[in-house]
Amino acid sequence: MSAIPYGRQWVTEEDIKAVSDVLRSDWLTTGPKVEEFEEAFAAKVGSRYAVALSSGTAALHAAAFAARIGPEDEAITTPMTFAATANCVLYQGGRPVFADVEPETLLIDANEIEEKITPKTKAIIAVDYAGQPCDYDELKSIAKRHNLTLIADACHALGATYKGRNVGTLADMTVFSFHPVKHITTGEGGMVATDDPKLAKGVRVFRNHGITSDHRERERCGSWFYEMVELGYNYRLPDINCALGLSQLKRLDQNVSRRRELAAFYNGAFSEIEAVRPLIQKADRDPSWHLYVVKLDLSKIGVDRKIDRKDIFSSLQDEGIGVNVHYIPVYWHPYYQKLGYRKGLCPVAEEAYEEIVTLPLFYAMSDSDAAQVVSAVKKTLQGLS
Repeated sequence: MSAIPYGRQWVTEEDIKAVSDVLRSDWLTTGPKVEEFEEAFAAKVGSRYAVALSSGTAALHAAAFAARIGPEDEAITTPMTFAATANCVLYQGGRPVFADVEPETLLIDANEIEEKITPKTKAIIAVDYAGQPCDYDELKSIAKRHNLTLIADACHALGATYKGRNVGTLADMTVFSFHPVKHITTGEGGMVATDDPKLAKGVRVFRNHGITSDHRERERCGSWFYEMVELGYNYRLPDINCALGLSQLKRLDQNVSRRRELAAFYNGAFSEIEAVRPLIQKADRDPSWHLYVVKLDLSKIGVDRKIDRKDIFSSLQDEGIGVNVHYIPVYWHPYYQKLGYRKGLCPVAEEAYEEIVTLPLFYAMSDSDAAQVVSAVKKTLQGLS
């Protein structure tokens, strides 16, 4: 029995040809495929602009820069995310402030955000955890009242919708990731989508050393002259990667559709298991299911001896199921502890962390793979009872 990973890329012969065609061309980076990918991506999500970057982390950093987060500034975000979401604030010299999450969705709690706002607050960075969009109407209302920039970390949520509107159109800037386990991949890569030309320009300049033009733009106008106007980084995404992204983007709907089928199967199967509680899906949202996360209610197993999530995690691994945990609360990491953050800041997120497990979910999973995951969960719970 081969192991089923929690996530896996989907690469086709068309993808390989798209990359090899670029390798035979004159432009490996700062070439025509970058702009082509950006335009196709913007059209797909419905934004006016899209700016490609070398990773989702680079895209977050660029968005924090464009939002003008700086020393002494604060940005409110969630602890239930990968560290990069908060790290981008630190990169700019600011301080992340953590707001707790809703217990049934693990999305940032709008009421908690209101309580965390101070005169130093510059931005809200929401995370579409597992692929379900946050309550963006409420978040936009908060941001507008307090004159804050709203950044959506939608690295989990490409292809999702909120009240019929695409993720990518719901915040001042929306950040996506193209890591191999995401809905489309460029190997590594990211994108910032926005309707604001000023923000788009800020991200473009930042990704190119703070320089106002790239080599291809100068070649087109027959100029050698350039100026560095900001302290930026080399966060460019090469044409090789953009070619892969373009090819993958054509299959985004197919990928998301399959993930929704698998999630629906899981939801039905786990509705019969009291100890396994999938996250709640809000009625006004259609998630794109980057992750399938469940809470384990070990009190429902009915055993006298003490067991914890580690027991179930290890047992599922022994059954060939590539389980994972998303995430350790960001401020629990040693680096954040050294900065003075303490456990207890967000009790809902901390309690959830002790209970959650991520089960396999990716496009190429077969129905029998999904059934094998459910069977392994049942077997594990029965074996511990």
